[in-house]
Amino acid sequence: MIKRIFDLAMASITLCFLSVPILVVGLMVKLTSKGPVLYWSDRVGINNSIFRMPKFRTMRIDTPTVATHLMKNPKVYLTPIGFFLRKFSLDELPQLYSIFKGDISFVGPRPALYNQDDLIESRTSKGIHKIIPGITGWAQVNGRDELPIPVKVEFDEYYLKNKSFLFDLKILFRTFVKVIRREGVSH
Repeated sequence: MIKRIFDLAMASITLCFLSVPILVVGLMVKLTSKGPVLYWSDRVGINNSIFRMPKFRTMRIDTPTVATHLMKNPKVYLTPIGFFLRKFSLDELPQLYSIFKGDISFVGPRPALYNQDDLIESRTSKGIHKIIPGITGWAQVNGRDELPIPVKVEFDEYYLKNKSFLFDLKILFRTFVKVIRREGVSH
């Protein structure tokens, strides 16, 4: 209950401070590429339920629907501002909607794509599917896109076994530092 109250309060404060940048980024996406401003991704939530998570669109509309790390050369699909949005994690801002809705938290295992069967199966076997996913998590601050799936699952399992409000605050702080330093983004 404390985590949910924290999520709602933090999302409200964040939305107040970032509403203008959110509008500017949305306008930049619209002006620099064809297609919708938001990309709605089918993701795996708590108890392996599927939900739709918004992100600012960073890829062209003809991009294959697979995890970016599985593409041979994902950079060829980026929109003119896609790399910039990803580098500074600005594409994640619409996920505040998912926090308000209760589909995700600020901190938890990053929600898998609906078709990442290997990640879903590994998490389910360790009981990780029983916790709400997050915008950031222990795996994200320890490697993000650079981690192979078994290592991500180890970090997710560590989070499951050690989750606490103070641990969440530590992860949020480390996320802020990583974003400022632009660490761990491979595309």
